[in-house]
Amino acid sequence: MTITTGVAARLAEGLAIVLGTKEIPVRLQAWDGSEAGPAGAPVLVFRTRRALRRILWSPGQLGLSRAYVAGDIDAPGDIFEAFTALSSAGKFAEPGPFRRLTARELGTLVKTAVRLGALGPKPAPPPEEAKVVRAGRRHSKQRDAAAISHHYDVGNDFYAMVLGPSMVYSCAVWEAEDAGLEAAQEAKIDLVCRKLGLQPGMRVLDVGCGWGSFALHAARRYGVDVVGVTLSTEQASLAGKRVAEAGLADRVDIRVQDYRDVEDGPFDAISSIGMSEHVGRDQMPHYASRLHGLLRPGGRLLNHAISWNAGPAAPDPDSFIPRYVFPDGEMLSLAETVVALESCGFEVLDVEALRRHYALTLRAWVHNLEERWDEAVQAAGAGRARVWRLYMAASALGFETGITGVNQVLVQRPGGDGPPMRRSAWM
Repeated sequence: MTITTGVAARLAEGLAIVLGTKEIPVRLQAWDGSEAGPAGAPVLVFRTRRALRRILWSPGQLGLSRAYVAGDIDAPGDIFEAFTALSSAGKFAEPGPFRRLTARELGTLVKTAVRLGALGPKPAPPPEEAKVVRAGRRHSKQRDAAAISHHYDVGNDFYAMVLGPSMVYSCAVWEAEDAGLEAAQEAKIDLVCRKLGLQPGMRVLDVGCGWGSFALHAARRYGVDVVGVTLSTEQASLAGKRVAEAGLADRVDIRVQDYRDVEDGPFDAISSIGMSEHVGRDQMPHYASRLHGLLRPGGRLLNHAISWNAGPAAPDPDSFIPRYVFPDGEMLSLAETVVALESCGFEVLDVEALRRHYALTLRAWVHNLEERWDEAVQAAGAGRARVWRLYMAASALGFETGITGVNQVLVQRPGGDGPPMRRSAWM
């Protein structure tokens, strides 16, 4: 390791303790201008002493994340290179809850903070942290609405910058890596329509309808009537506006409504694209049963959801993603999802894994965000823009390494017409 004298050398020792490594995998730049770490490695800038204080009080992923969101730490180069280096090092490379420091390690870190004049009271978390969402019973309707609002009601203009014209906030389906985000999102939406076997005159429920992109496509291209429900008032507002501008108000009904309150079934088909991650493990059987009851016999449900692939150890509920991005969100394994759907009477028709597709999608979103960084900061604030940059880049790496996956599970309620003979019916 190449180390110069000064603050950076001390910081490097402290960061190595937090990471559980002998040598740090990044090039550190400290607030005094000193540097430490391998020459040519991705750069991590410690702008203030408060960055070290945050890590001391939360020595792990959460402390580093808080420092980045607050602007105390920066990754000014290729963020994927910086996060790859950090996430592959020591304790960060281990899935599941971050291991606590030993008393000896913590003592050494305290001494480092004392020497650098960084010891002090615990800094307040950045305001972007979802503190109020934790009030009330987990996955109650009120708490779920607050969790959804925290993530989705941050400004439609901000999301338009990140997502692009499609306004689709879920994994695209890429025919090729250079297909382009808009084409890949349209391909995903159309694939869902084909898997559901949509035909003119059908009535479709879109659970977690977002900004209405699936509903618009299904109504316009397949001649169906769509009820779209979301808990985000900002999503519903823009979705309704898009529906009106498309002249489809007589075919598409956008509601601010919990799926548990939908009473006007039956529906011929149900799409749930990137929504069931918000349901929660304990509520998953009820979710599956509720949607089963809203379908007519023979109707299909397409459940598109992120999965946890890294074995029995679940993600740390007190880490960055639950705190800042998806409060109360829970990633189930594919097996858990299939069991929940089968247990309430659904027949599984098809399972398609799209893990590599989501990595490409997230990289495209990060590119969009960085291309319009100044506008994004103006629209949502620097802290919020940093949260999205951090979470999307880190998530892309999770999909690339296989820690997380994403799957489309197509199921059918028994009765009515039988399932197609082959996948070629929708491919």
